[in-house]
Amino acid sequence: MELPAVLRRAVDEALEGEPLDRLTRASQTLSDRYRREVRDGRFHIDGTLAAKAYLATRLPATFAAVRAALDMVAEASPSFVPKTLLDVGAGPGTALWAAADCWPELRQATIVEASASIRAVGETLARSSTVDSTWLAGDVTAALPVQAPADLVTLAYVLDEIAETAVAAVTEKLWMLTGQTLVIVEPGTPAGWRRIQIARDTLIRTGGHLVAPCPHATPCAITGSDWCHFSRRVARSRLHRLAKQADVPWEDEKYIFIAASRMPAEPPPARILAPPRVASGLVRLKLCRSDGAIGELTVSRRDGDLFREARRADWGDGFHLPPVEIGPEGDLLDGV
Repeated sequence: MELPAVLRRAVDEALEGEPLDRLTRASQTLSDRYRREVRDGRFHIDGTLAAKAYLATRLPATFAAVRAALDMVAEASPSFVPKTLLDVGAGPGTALWAAADCWPELRQATIVEASASIRAVGETLARSSTVDSTWLAGDVTAALPVQAPADLVTLAYVLDEIAETAVAAVTEKLWMLTGQTLVIVEPGTPAGWRRIQIARDTLIRTGGHLVAPCPHATPCAITGSDWCHFSRRVARSRLHRLAKQADVPWEDEKYIFIAASRMPAEPPPARILAPPRVASGLVRLKLCRSDGAIGELTVSRRDGDLFREARRADWGDGFHLPPVEIGPEGDLLDGV
């Protein structure tokens, strides 16, 4: 996945003339803070240089993750076409661009971000967008400067910057501002998964209908050292590669999210939880099913259309289970 062309041009303009060595050093500092989930009272993006480093090295990946999450929402809620957006902890407006790309009907956005540095950069980028946006200073853990609900509310890569004990309260606060659908995205790490589980439980308790990625609202069956997450491959620009001192022209962004709506959705019967394992004449899929169970579906060439569907399937895709779950040899669906 790549940034939309208009956003890519706006980012290139914002980075024009910035020395590569300065971007590289700032990117390393920023990456270290995010990786260690530093909470020292400072903003991760605490100056113009840090904001530019984020554009060069993190925006493509976070955009890809948010955009992929919104794709799953659109798939499960085909009648949901948001006209208004509230994005909290917006950074440079990542969710604004992803939502506008997913739903061209989006017309108005309220963008809340605490860091003045990244807010200024994001507001400049947003001038190239077709969406009319209002940018406000605000912290999700404090009183937000908005009262009117929006059709779509987003919180992307923010919960990792606050205490885990505050996740439920933040989720409830955002749910109160949600007209239709709330989407929360986090890094695809075990810690990110724990935070999403708290948000998921909170949304179910407050009456939200789960939209994605979960095909059910029963207690999650994933336990132990396992965790739910997905991956999106991101194309790196030349500057992206140089600033990260990377060799390959792509990177894989691991992410996890939860989306809930005030209206019932139509999630798929199952969700693929890991990269499909393909062997000669066989495809094995790890699935989360609508009954709440986690299982492995083994499909062989003799299963015809189901095999062809499984061959095309990818990690994170919805999957339609066969009418008969246990095949003639008992190998079609095995518990994990």
